Amino acid sequence: MDVIGKLIDHFRQFPGIGPRQAKRFVYFLLGQSEGYRNSLSKLVIELGKSITICASCQRFFPLGLKNESECLICRDPNRTSEILLVVSRDVDYENIEKSHTYTGKYFVLGGSVPILEKNPEGRIRLRELIALIEKRAQNNGLKEIIIALNLTPEGENTQEFLVATLSPLIKKYQIKISTLGRGLSTGLELEY
Repeated sequence: MDVIGKLIDHFRQFPGIGPRQAKRFVYFLLGQSEGYRNSLSKLVIELGKSITICASCQRFFPLGLKNESECLICRDPNRTSEILLVVSRDVDYENIEKSHTYTGKYFVLGGSVPILEKNPEGRIRLRELIALIEKRAQNNGLKEIIIALNLTPEGENTQEFLVATLSPLIKKYQIKISTLGRGLSTGLELEY
């Protein structure tokens, strides 16, 4: 396979990008200057060096000068630790944060669980979520977990899996578990 084919395959792995769109990306890049392509490749490499995952909420955030292990939201003393909002992806976190209505903490699952998945705990950050719930329930008095996932079959399957898996912790610490209201159309992604 030549360079064009390999690059098309890489772009096809992006969410929502099919083969035709991936091919358009490649030909767009070919039409750009070498300086543009060099700048883009440097930014992609820099992305891995300047972004890290928060040790608490598991979302991506830029490394600061102090190389903190937690993002600004997890370190913010004004945000309540009594509520934990669980989302699938960083883009979901960003969209909720734009609303300026939620003042609790977050957890990013890093994906969702497909319906017939044989190893669901391998598709999401389940161990990290359980550890965070245990820590917050013991130290900060976690009172409520809000599961805010897409209203798709995968999102609903992930929600059911989480509720079943977390139920011993919910009972042990008497934590309320909630979901988003159903005012959204079925099949709608939280991002929209």
